[in-house]
Amino acid sequence: MGKAMLEVKNLKTKYVTRFHEDVYSVDGVSLVIEEGRSLGVAGESGCGKSTLALSMMGYYFPPLHYMSGDILIDGNNISGLAPDTVRKTILGSEIAYIPQAAMNALNPTAKIIRFVEDVIHAHDPKKTKAEIREMAEERFAILGLPKMVLDKHAVELSGGMKQRTVIAISTILSPKVLIADEPSSALDVTSQKIVIKLMRELMEKGYIRSMMFITHELPLLYNVTDDIAVMYAGQLVEVGTAKEMVFDPIHPYSHGLMGSILVPEEGTRGTNLTAIPGTPPNLKRPPAGCRFAERCKYAKPECFFAAPPEKKFEGHRMYRCIFGVDELRDIYKKEAEQQ
Repeated sequence: MGKAMLEVKNLKTKYVTRFHEDVYSVDGVSLVIEEGRSLGVAGESGCGKSTLALSMMGYYFPPLHYMSGDILIDGNNISGLAPDTVRKTILGSEIAYIPQAAMNALNPTAKIIRFVEDVIHAHDPKKTKAEIREMAEERFAILGLPKMVLDKHAVELSGGMKQRTVIAISTILSPKVLIADEPSSALDVTSQKIVIKLMRELMEKGYIRSMMFITHELPLLYNVTDDIAVMYAGQLVEVGTAKEMVFDPIHPYSHGLMGSILVPEEGTRGTNLTAIPGTPPNLKRPPAGCRFAERCKYAKPECFFAAPPEKKFEGHRMYRCIFGVDELRDIYKKEAEQQ
């Protein structure tokens, strides 16, 4: 096992609504991203992926609240730090975030160089404008952006250039961990490939040391990340390598997700797509038992009353289910034979 660049231990966070109701959006999540590796996080909308990303940065503002757990970046625990401390010493340099709809994150009235100056001055107020421009030109060139982009406004850039610009700004301080939340959404296929290739190159060249990549597109994760974690109703239900998760999913939810998409590597001839019935549970009142039980066609009576434990198998894989690995594989095999 390599060096843990990001380690999350039993992290719990919640939203508090204006009616003072608690929504348990991240409930006991633990994960590790090793140096030089990337982790993909998949799941339906509302399962907690983006909230997990925000929570992992340790930067909490209402309605999001920290409850418990640890967040370690390169061995240093950042949970519980004051927001000002996190902003000045952690964000950008230790951990960076590319938000959803990143292309809309750029103020249309400011030139791109202003955003770069703001990020760098937050950590090093003594940097001169000339030094900042030199840093920016170097990083932008790595991402295939001409230096003239620095003097442009966001509205003057294409969608692909805007996305690369946001990535360049987010990684200008070479963070140890980069969290990318749907970074290829709203882009055409060609731009998607370019953005993903550039992000991989940033890690391969050491400009970032590990990455978490969030998306709805599981086949995309197979080609982008080393490992995949599947999230459901605020919890991780399975974690494994990208190849294992795509071609041998164990948890019924992971298996259902893979059954609802086309994987080009498997071929599409004779493929029967299936849907997962129902909707995720209300996280204001999480179920006492397995959170997927109401939608799981394999559920036993005890699944509705006892929360399933996390189980390890094959040395590194994790899943959260009452069934055994061999039992689930037999069920899936028989179903495939009957189709």
